[in-house]
Amino acid sequence: MQTTSHTLPPAEAQQTAIKPRFWPEGWWKLMEFRIGIIPLPVYVILLALIAGFAVTGKVPGEISMAIAVLAFFGFTCAEIGKRLPIIRNIGAAAIFATFIPSALTYYHLLPKPILSLTTEFTKSTNFLYLFIASIIVGSILSMDRRVLIQGFIKIFIPLAVGSIAAGIVGTAVGTALGLGAHHTFFYIVVPIMAGGVGEGAIPLSIGYSEILHLPQGDLFAQVLPPVMLGSLTAIILSGVLDKVGKRFPHLTGEGRLQVGEEDEMDPVQEEIRGHIDVTHIAAAGITAITLYLLGLMCRNLFGLPAPVAMLFLAVLVKITRAVSPPLQEGAFVVYKFFSTAVTYPLLFAIGVAMTPWDKLIAAFTLANIVTIVATVTTLMGTGFVVARMLKMHPIDTAIVNACHSGQGGTGDVAILTAANRMTLMPFAQIATRIGGAIVVTLTLIVLAHMG
Repeated sequence: MQTTSHTLPPAEAQQTAIKPRFWPEGWWKLMEFRIGIIPLPVYVILLALIAGFAVTGKVPGEISMAIAVLAFFGFTCAEIGKRLPIIRNIGAAAIFATFIPSALTYYHLLPKPILSLTTEFTKSTNFLYLFIASIIVGSILSMDRRVLIQGFIKIFIPLAVGSIAAGIVGTAVGTALGLGAHHTFFYIVVPIMAGGVGEGAIPLSIGYSEILHLPQGDLFAQVLPPVMLGSLTAIILSGVLDKVGKRFPHLTGEGRLQVGEEDEMDPVQEEIRGHIDVTHIAAAGITAITLYLLGLMCRNLFGLPAPVAMLFLAVLVKITRAVSPPLQEGAFVVYKFFSTAVTYPLLFAIGVAMTPWDKLIAAFTLANIVTIVATVTTLMGTGFVVARMLKMHPIDTAIVNACHSGQGGTGDVAILTAANRMTLMPFAQIATRIGGAIVVTLTLIVLAHMG
């Protein structure tokens, strides 16, 4: 007697042979193919909408349009960088997202309505600091509380030693290349480590102007190019170090400074699984904003930079256990959201509104390039060596030192994005803000005594 228990009926066999339908299964696959975070069909619709608004010259000035424009162009530039061979491994996504928009702006290749919208939104909202506040508060609250303070104290040692070594080597290289010791030190080396544009190049040029009795605008034009090219060098070298860390895992903590340090909410192992109440996320967001506003008040009362004041307040909140564990988890979600969804749109905005392409190109002389690269490499290399002596992770410490040569807060975002280590933002802010302020202050004191 024959058995047919394992034979499918003809109707079922025919059904299994049919390929999956385009709708909805095929469409869902298209929706899961993304440019950055943007589903491909949505990306195509956004392209058509932005082009349509730009052609008619009637680009809405509302926040929804600004978000769409920044997301579209930011992730497009980053995606190009991520897909290019070789350079994609040295931070090309962050470099492209920042410097391609800068070039497009300079050469008038961006439609005027898009340019105006991006510039006005970036400068009027100052959302760079919302990003930094969310990243700092989220990363600090997810750090290992036991080693947090040790890390903050320890980081000053490689930072100080690296700054001194970079100053000596950079000045020596520039002098050897015929730039002159005085020009090299005051107009190339110091601007690199001054803390960016707003907190570094501008106060530095004002101080130079008052001491030397020269026009501040001319001096600013001299000190800005090394800031730009120094930041670009730091981005590239940090991308290289990320690649080195993948090949030699014992040299890196993947975003942790100290050997043995662990995050209370590991960003790799503890992905969000929907168990966190949305009210905790919202509460964490308003907590981050409140800490930043407290930082602004500290700036008004004591003159302390707002991000630095906020950073210390966040540390105080963490070590005193002032925030409940659910709220800490909510802060971690806020951190993940901003690092994933906002980084590249922010870099695009920075490139358009705050990165002058002509100043960057002005620094591209052989002597300048060699001097700047020597300065940044020494700063990072010294941090790497000193970290091993202090039982810190060499690659992560070197990347924090790299932020000392970055373009302020914007440089920190680009450097840490290239290195895939946004959790180091609190330490990057110390290197940029406090390190930069010390360099500017000491330099102006030295220059005044020389005069």
